[in-house]
Amino acid sequence: MAAPRTHHTGKPAFTRRSLLAGIAASGALGAVGCSRVAEASSARGGDLLGRLRAQGVVRLGIAGEIPFGYIDKDGKLTGEAPELAKVVFRRLGVDRVQPVPTEFGSLIPGLNSQQFDVVSAGMYVTPDRCQQVVFADPDYQMLDSFIVRKGNPKGLHDYRDVVEKKAKLATGTGYAEIQYAVEAGYKESDLLIVPDQVAGLNAVEAGRVDVFAGTALTTRAVVEKSRTAEATKPFAPLVKGKPHVDGGAFAFRRTETALRDAFNAELKKMRANGELFRVLRPFGFTRAEMTDMTAKELCRG
Repeated sequence: MAAPRTHHTGKPAFTRRSLLAGIAASGALGAVGCSRVAEASSARGGDLLGRLRAQGVVRLGIAGEIPFGYIDKDGKLTGEAPELAKVVFRRLGVDRVQPVPTEFGSLIPGLNSQQFDVVSAGMYVTPDRCQQVVFADPDYQMLDSFIVRKGNPKGLHDYRDVVEKKAKLATGTGYAEIQYAVEAGYKESDLLIVPDQVAGLNAVEAGRVDVFAGTALTTRAVVEKSRTAEATKPFAPLVKGKPHVDGGAFAFRRTETALRDAFNAELKKMRANGELFRVLRPFGFTRAEMTDMTAKELCRG
């Protein structure tokens, strides 16, 4: 989400493979010797927070997507979600974070199989996902955007344009944009599904597709150095015929509502005093991306 950045120049080309390699090379990234994920909680609301405090580290499921969570040019984990996680969990008594990289589409299965403790990847809150995990309230809101050839020769500005002009569309694995394209009338079997926004840019530049759909931030970020592609103006996709604004949030196992509630309490304080925006701003987020939406309203659809 599947997302202008002015504070992150000079980065090498980014892929999820480089994320994996970077984490392997940098070793700890805040980890401690124990790599065991805390077992499922049995107490009402979960007791994971207490066990995380005892072991001193929380494992974050990340998907290697700029600006949400990635490895920077120095081989260090960063991004809006990991940086926010560092602040919130430190205040909850957990001093260190340890990244566990995976494909975006594997984040929820990985969380529920206890490969990590929390999804920290800017994941959109959707009704379908709300059946599988519990979300914190969104820390940002986001519109969609397209990667197209320079000059946007086909005039693609939203999913209806893509359908009407029979353009070839790509998007990322597990991205919410799949649903939006299908809702606009695009045949799901005709979609090209690629690993991430870099692969989407490559597909557009190579002429394999006409357009790649992603978040406004990720598309703008990935085309910064492209000579042949550009990002379109952000737009709200239609859901049930109405413009829809997405919100991204941390996800927790359904048994861990106590941890989710503690996380939400800290997030509320940061939103109220402006600290949340200060954490997210270096990654290209503007005040327009700040939100007071709740997970509850987004789960309703």
